[in-house]
Amino acid sequence: MLLVILQAALEGAALAKFGASIGAAIAILGAGLGIGRIGQAAMEAISRQPEAAGDIRSSMIIAAALIEGVTLFAIIICALAILF
Repeated sequence: MLLVILQAALEGAALAKFGASIGAAIAILGAGLGIGRIGQAAMEAISRQPEAAGDIRSSMIIAAALIEGVTLFAIIICALAILF
């Protein structure tokens, strides 16, 4: 009976590791797409109003940094789920 319970726990652990890996992949993919869209919108805005390029660039960098911070946090959580 104990052997059956341990085998079920090991199978659940493998499924949790798979889920954490998928979660990390989704976080990275979402961040890449989000930062790409921010860059696209910033370039379009700069082409429309070149005199506001400095302000737009600053806002773009801040937004991209916030996205990267959240992505790093998500990847760390997924890595901890894989390790434990």
